[in-house]
Amino acid sequence: MKLKALRHGVAALTLGCFASAFAQADEPKELFFYNWTDYYPVELLAKFEKETGIKVTMDGYDSNETLLAKLQAGGAAYDVIVPSHSIMRTLIEQGLLQEIDASTLPNFAHVKPAFRDPDFDPGRKYSAPYLWGTTGFSYDSARVPGGKLDESWKEFFEPRPELQGQLAALDTPSSLINAASHYLGVDECSENPQDAKRILELLQKQKPFLKMYSSDNTVDRMASGEVIMMQNWNGSTARATLQKNTIKYVYPREGVAMFQDNFAVPKSAPHPGNAKVFIDWMMKPENAAAVSNAIAYANGVDSDQLLDKKWKVMDAINMPDAYAERLRPEKECSNQARELQDRIWSKLKG
Repeated sequence: MKLKALRHGVAALTLGCFASAFAQADEPKELFFYNWTDYYPVELLAKFEKETGIKVTMDGYDSNETLLAKLQAGGAAYDVIVPSHSIMRTLIEQGLLQEIDASTLPNFAHVKPAFRDPDFDPGRKYSAPYLWGTTGFSYDSARVPGGKLDESWKEFFEPRPELQGQLAALDTPSSLINAASHYLGVDECSENPQDAKRILELLQKQKPFLKMYSSDNTVDRMASGEVIMMQNWNGSTARATLQKNTIKYVYPREGVAMFQDNFAVPKSAPHPGNAKVFIDWMMKPENAAAVSNAIAYANGVDSDQLLDKKWKVMDAINMPDAYAERLRPEKECSNQARELQDRIWSKLKG
């Protein structure tokens, strides 16, 4: 899956002992990092800067659609980006990424086998693994009559009267459309206009019951009680649960989207050497674990032994085995399917 777009530049303290064969001698010691909002612990950037002498500036975005549009417009001067696997093929086919040959980086040896050769980027020529998780919905059991909701998207799309006006949906087209598709039992990448019509009708019917569409501050919105129920990522739910233990995460029986996010380097990156330094550094188990411990998403690096115990007791992080059949890896849709999704979103938000 994710604080509003944030800009963070921590002054480099000293040139640490991290020597790299990837940094180019003529590159300034700086890095521009474009990532999902609230999806990287800023304190870890200070560690990176201290060890490498490379100053980092981080910007945030709220959806893959925003990232793709920024790159397609040609005005993005970023060195490292974090696309989900569901847009990787598009980025590659449109020539928007540089080859980084991640498998040749020293710390790639720590990547778990399941993340080494993904079908969206065979051989990891263009990407390296970051985090993965699921997109279901969360609710505060203390504010729900009876204390429990059914494990179904019906609770979210057709909310009970007492919850209407007290829920939020992600302001991320693919995430909301995927959930609606799962609930209706249609292909999330359907090219059939009739399927798109059914999805739009469901979302339009739900719209009056929503308090907001928002992909920002999902942790705080639940923990503060701003909403009772929210379409949410599992990691955000887990962090909210630390603040309010009555918050529950739901893996809907109709299907829950599973995403995998990756590090990549745009074709237009001004500091590609520094980008490789950063990506290699992030594949060190201690650094990968630091991210997971801070924001509660699993990573693709062999770092499980370094994870905090508090995450291991939460269903939002450690999904019960019985729910494995509910997982639906996000797909990369065809242009025709995307056009239908764009129309759905335009009519819904127009």
